[in-house]
Amino acid sequence: MHNDVYRRLAQVLDDLPNKFPPTESGVEFSLLAKLFTEEEAALACVMRLVPEPVADIALRAGTDPKETRNTLKRMMAKGLIDIRKGEVEFSYALRPFVVGFYEGQLPRMDAEMAELFEKYFRESKGGVLRESPALHRVIPVEKAVPVEINIHPYERASQMLEGAKSWGVRDCICRVQQHLLGKNCGHPVETCLVFSHVEHAFDRSKVDRALTKEEALKILQQTEEAGLVHSSGNYRDGIEYICNCCICCCGIMRGIAEFGIMSAVAHSDFQIVVQGDACNGCEACVGRCQFEALTVSEGLAGANYLRCVGCGLCVLVCPTDALHLERRREGADSVPPKDIVAWRDQRVANRRSGS
Repeated sequence: MHNDVYRRLAQVLDDLPNKFPPTESGVEFSLLAKLFTEEEAALACVMRLVPEPVADIALRAGTDPKETRNTLKRMMAKGLIDIRKGEVEFSYALRPFVVGFYEGQLPRMDAEMAELFEKYFRESKGGVLRESPALHRVIPVEKAVPVEINIHPYERASQMLEGAKSWGVRDCICRVQQHLLGKNCGHPVETCLVFSHVEHAFDRSKVDRALTKEEALKILQQTEEAGLVHSSGNYRDGIEYICNCCICCCGIMRGIAEFGIMSAVAHSDFQIVVQGDACNGCEACVGRCQFEALTVSEGLAGANYLRCVGCGLCVLVCPTDALHLERRREGADSVPPKDIVAWRDQRVANRRSGS
């Protein structure tokens, strides 16, 4: 039986907006024990999502500030918590499970962790994906949107990269995890783009390979060509990463494929349109769509708008330019929360209201 500290930590994490649903087997306790020492877990139990100085955390934990600082540094090195640099000292904040400290485990991902995560994902039936607003939002392929249609900054992946001062790329933890389980979808692994408004932010990283802006934009293009779906945090401001996902490996997209949770990822505000007079029924778009949103009947492509997430990847493979993205009908689009704080507030409010 696991120490009660992991049970307490599991409850703390489940109370966060991101959630950490329990399972019948209790595999989540084994997963936490794999990641946290008992000392680290106890400290995490008293931490908050808002960064705080060491003294405040130590006071709540009833621990020596110096020992607390050392423990926090070890937790930071393991990707378990966040750190912020203030004018006088560093402050530390709790990370949720996903999106959070799980993604920080790339250097420590091994076969045991891969198995534990897989068991948790399946037993919880993608529970973290059933809350609203969704964790991630689809970012459309810009080439799929006609030039006369306005695209907001949070809908334009290239603009996110253009506005940064440093760039990096890391392996997709989802594909790494699946590879350790013996599953290889054939998609490239080094695809997760990160960026920052701080210069040289990734130069000393042990996880991210530092890039130039041009290299980052090239990877963005290469992932589109590979048929990977752009997605990021489901809010407008403060985006610092772009995932490039496949429905066979991505822990979020798999919610659609394996559990039928179509709201697992927030759709973009676009949907695919077929120009019937240009379509030759070649089915290239059907093969490209990961969400089974396109079919060909009597030589003409058609779209299921309940399944279309508005990624636009099908447009890139249409040989007759019969496809493009357009805004969803009036009233069907949704503006994401302003930032991560607003996203958390909305998620908590929805849980309280039962929506």
